[in-house]
Amino acid sequence: MDAFMARLDALVVNPDLAPLLSLVKGARNGIVYGSKVRFPHALVMIFLFRSGTFREKLRLVLRATRQHARNLATFCVVYKSTMILLRNLSMSGIEKEGRYDSFMAGLLGGYVVFGRNRGSLSQQIVIYVFARVMLALAQLAVQPNMHPLSGLITPEARSRIKHNAWPVFASFTWAFVMYIYRWHPESLVSSLRSSMVYIYSDSDHWDSFRNFLIHNK
Repeated sequence: MDAFMARLDALVVNPDLAPLLSLVKGARNGIVYGSKVRFPHALVMIFLFRSGTFREKLRLVLRATRQHARNLATFCVVYKSTMILLRNLSMSGIEKEGRYDSFMAGLLGGYVVFGRNRGSLSQQIVIYVFARVMLALAQLAVQPNMHPLSGLITPEARSRIKHNAWPVFASFTWAFVMYIYRWHPESLVSSLRSSMVYIYSDSDHWDSFRNFLIHNK
């Protein structure tokens, strides 16, 4: 057994196999992370808010967990494979990562894994990432030497922007979502709309103490 493990150790530290093994490790980590993140979330949300038998709910939890894990693992493999390919196709003749290789690899992975899948789970992941991307771009927009207009932003203005950016972002986000929910609720994703109905609309209706505090309806 020790000899077998020694051979495995020698195999996985072989530098010639590092690119291929990074795909395997990336897929493994995508599966593990996706499962760890999605399983407890799906367990709570489905068992609290979905109707059906215990078996049906459990099946939905496992299906959501499997899909999330598969999406992250597949994206990682596509992304890393593309990065390896682009690095080997470098115009310089040497294996070197290009400035925009990560952008192109992310573009392909995003299309293959998420762009062709309009399911609610894929939308949740993309929207989650999109919000983080917008926050990151907002921070980069006021950093020195990031774009031609960077020199026009004084250190004092940069400090004020950083201090006020989050309150403005949070306030307008909730302003827009509440306006849309009030006048165009059908345009919101169903999961968000149902949660807002539960909190903001159902709280306007009751006819007894039972459905005032004990049950919603």
